[in-house]
Amino acid sequence: MAARTKPVDSYYVVSNPQAEAAEDDLVVLFTGSSQTKPGHKPGPKVVDYYLLHHIVSGRGTYTCQGTTYQLGAGDSFLIEPGELISYTADLDDPWHYRWLAFTGEQADRLLSRIGLSSQQPIVNTGRKRNIAALYQQIQRAFQAREHGANLRAAGYLHLLLAEYAEAIHPSPSTHTQFTSSAERIVRQAVNYLSTQYAEPITIELMAESLGYNRAYLSTLFKQHTGVTPVTFLLKLRVDKARHLLRERHELTVEQIAASVGFQDPLYFSKQFKRLHGVSPSAYRDEVRQL
Repeated sequence: MAARTKPVDSYYVVSNPQAEAAEDDLVVLFTGSSQTKPGHKPGPKVVDYYLLHHIVSGRGTYTCQGTTYQLGAGDSFLIEPGELISYTADLDDPWHYRWLAFTGEQADRLLSRIGLSSQQPIVNTGRKRNIAALYQQIQRAFQAREHGANLRAAGYLHLLLAEYAEAIHPSPSTHTQFTSSAERIVRQAVNYLSTQYAEPITIELMAESLGYNRAYLSTLFKQHTGVTPVTFLLKLRVDKARHLLRERHELTVEQIAASVGFQDPLYFSKQFKRLHGVSPSAYRDEVRQL
């Protein structure tokens, strides 16, 4: 058997050229990569920023809050500010990893939302190569030292966190036991209408955008929601208008109609009264008297 080639030790780091001037809610401070020596052990130590490490190859351990995790290729681990941690490269197969440091008021909210914390600091992404590629893109953005490097790095970090969120909480569509293809299609349609309701959309445009036959999509939609896409969109728009009528007294009825996707304010008033028994103006007056 051929002797195993010993990995060459390496270390590289590059800083955000605009970190000091950045006032954003999410700022990547620096990023780098390292092929560590056998047994290489940073810590125990604390840092005052967030650190994410992604293991490209090799093995090692990460210790946080008294728990030691055995990690390998495809794993990532989070270090939170102020947490006493240490991590050690394997003696026989020392890891090669990429890392990035970041800070900002948005950081804690994003990590909490996706479920990464010192209590749950590990995420496995399997063989997905785009994880390491996102770390590389941030590195290249800093190396180029262009004016938009800070924004570009923050954008890649958002993409990276989205990948981690999907790994921690796989979408139901990836598990056939939890959903059918029909339900997935209907969810796509509901999401489309819920985000695009203020635009001059049509059911034909939605079907084309999602890549389905209009009649087929409409049939599935009614089977799963009890209403047609047209009715769903109409009720959604009127519901959004009710909110604006209650909360935005400075807006005219015509402005509210346009804000929720009605091109004709008279048609809006007619549909509003049909659904709620009073005109938009009368509804606003009733709310004011409460």
